[in-house]
Amino acid sequence: MSTKLLIIIIVVVLLLMGLMGAGFFIMMNKMNENNPQGNDDALKLTSNHADGKLGPILSLSNFIVNTADKGGNRYLRVKIDLEVSGNEGLEEVNRKISMIKDNILMILSSKKISEIIEVEGKIGLRDEIISALNVNLSKGSIVNLYFTEFVIQ
Repeated sequence: MSTKLLIIIIVVVLLLMGLMGAGFFIMMNKMNENNPQGNDDALKLTSNHADGKLGPILSLSNFIVNTADKGGNRYLRVKIDLEVSGNEGLEEVNRKISMIKDNILMILSSKKISEIIEVEGKIGLRDEIISALNVNLSKGSIVNLYFTEFVIQ
């Protein structure tokens, strides 16, 4: 093999590696721009707990609903965890689980994608669900609601 051919092969390989590295760098920057969790100003997590302790958490099954958008071809899949105030509240929520799931389904299916696509919309949806559920609870309350999965199709 001649030295000219070897030099050409090395230059081509180095050029390809440089292009792949630049492409990877550009792709990672684009992904970080679209990820609100990477931006401290876009998403401010607040805790409702002065002592930093969580109450009992109840994980609900996946909710899959058609959205209120025209055409009915869009759907939302959400997994929700409810944080409840104490064990007495958890017992009440468990007794009323069918009503709670129904309320959540009705609220989710009333939303348009444009209302919940942004972080502010998700926060508003969280607050609306918590308020609607707490109206029907007497011994305990929903302290917080966590979206552990949120897929729009």
